[in-house]
Amino acid sequence: MSLSKQIVSDLTAAMKAQDATALSTLRMVKAAMMNRQIEKGSELDDDDMQKLLRSLVKQRRDSIEQYEKAGRQELVDKETAEIKIIETYLPQAASQEEIEQAVDAAIAETGATSMKDMGKVMKAVQAALAGKNADGRTISETVKAKLVSHG
Repeated sequence: MSLSKQIVSDLTAAMKAQDATALSTLRMVKAAMMNRQIEKGSELDDDDMQKLLRSLVKQRRDSIEQYEKAGRQELVDKETAEIKIIETYLPQAASQEEIEQAVDAAIAETGATSMKDMGKVMKAVQAALAGKNADGRTISETVKAKLVSHG
């Protein structure tokens, strides 16, 4: 079953189970999915769906940051719950250890020595972790830390 069909099916199940959090989250995902389909002009394949879901998770992480600054814990909790639901449709996230190994390999491969090489390293790490659902911010922070310690 494709990701988009799975989400629609789970939406129906959440309605029947009267699971308000899952229902509102999956409705939002379905709306985003429909919008993306209209933009693309065709059905979304699983790759498109994963990109969409990753961007929805990123939006929620950004919101959480803002809500934490504003001291709005109830909104932080709501966004966190939504991330948990959305992430069930994504591949298992890369661990910090996997990210660090990929960064070390990318630094060695690109011959990076300073922050000027950050773009090259990021590109290599993202290619190495493609399909692993690695958080871009975590990758970026790891690359920065390692490049600073290198040079």
